[in-house]
Amino acid sequence: MNLKGFHKGVMFAAASLFAIIAVKAPAQTLQGAGATFPYPIYKEWFAQFQKSTNIGVNYQSVGSGKGYTSFKAKTVDFGASDAPLTDEEERSLSAPAVHIATVGGADVLAYNIPGQGVGLRLTADIVAGIFLGKIVKWNDPKIVKENPKANLPDLAIQSVHRTDGSGTTYIFTSYLKKVSAEWAAGPGAGKSVNWPTGLGGNGNQGVSGVIQRTPGSIGYIELAYAMKQNIPYASLKNRSGAFITASVDTVTNAINGATNELKKNIKTPIVDAPGKNSYSISSLTFILIYKAPHANNGNITKLWDWALEKNQQEFAKTLGYAPLPKSLVALNKTILKNIPGTSVH
Repeated sequence: MNLKGFHKGVMFAAASLFAIIAVKAPAQTLQGAGATFPYPIYKEWFAQFQKSTNIGVNYQSVGSGKGYTSFKAKTVDFGASDAPLTDEEERSLSAPAVHIATVGGADVLAYNIPGQGVGLRLTADIVAGIFLGKIVKWNDPKIVKENPKANLPDLAIQSVHRTDGSGTTYIFTSYLKKVSAEWAAGPGAGKSVNWPTGLGGNGNQGVSGVIQRTPGSIGYIELAYAMKQNIPYASLKNRSGAFITASVDTVTNAINGATNELKKNIKTPIVDAPGKNSYSISSLTFILIYKAPHANNGNITKLWDWALEKNQQEFAKTLGYAPLPKSLVALNKTILKNIPGTSVH
C-alpha cells in the first residue's frame, strides 16, 4: 500500500471507530418479559424511550404465562400480561404487585378461505361451534345464513389456537365462556385450556403463520398482527345485534362502555361489552410491577408514566391499539406514584 492509501485507510478506520463510539450505550437497561399481544407497540415505545432518556428496555415477547413466571422469579424488572393475575397468583408472589393498564386491543378471528377476501361475518354461536369442533365445513348452513353473498367452499375448517400460556388465549376464551354455556361448562377460560380440536401455534406470530400456510383455517390473533401481515379477519355480531369489525374506534367504544367498572377494578374483563358499536373481543393489556422497594423502581415508573402520556397513547392508534381514556390514565398514574422509589410525582 502507498503512503496515500495508508493514510486513507487510517482515516477510514478512525471514522468507523468514532461512529461506533458515537452510538451511545444506554445508561441502564430494564428487563421485561411477557405478552405478545402488545409487543408491536411496546417495541416502538421502547426504542423511542431509549432515544429520549438513554434508558434501554430488553423485552422478551414470550407470552403472558412465561411473563408471569419470570416476574414471580424476579428475573425481570416488570412482567406483561393480557390476563390479570388471579387471586391465587397474587398470593404466590413474594411481595404485593400492581397492574398498570397500558393500551386496549382486540383479538380478531383471522382466516384463510380460498376465494373469500374480507367481509366474513360470524356470530358468537358460530365461533363457539367452530372451536368446539361442531361446525366443521365453511359451507355449514349457519355460516352461509350470515354470509348469503359469499362463495363459501365445501372445505374443512381448521381452527388454530395458541400452544403457549397466553393472555391472547385468556381474552378469547373469556369471550367464549361468556357467550357459550357449552364452552363455559367445558374448556372454560384461561391462559391455557384443553382445546377440543384444532392446530397449534406458538405466540401470535406462530398462529399467524399457521393461518397463512393452511387453507380453510381460522384462528385468534391480536389485531396489530392481522393488520401488519394483511390477513383478513371477520366482523362479529355483538350483544346489541350489530356486526362490528375490530378497529381502534370499536375497541375504544368497548373500553368506554366499561370505564365505570374498570375504575373500581382495573382487572374487570371487557369482552362482550355493551354498546351498539363495541367490538366483542376487546381487552386491556397490563404491566406487572412489584409494590416493594427495588433499585430500578425510579426508571421502571418513569418508563410507564412516559408510556401513558398523550403522545405515546395517540401513537398506539397507528398500530391498531386503542388509547386509554383520561380517567384510566389518571388511575394508572396514581398507582405509579405510590410505588416505593417512584419517579412519578
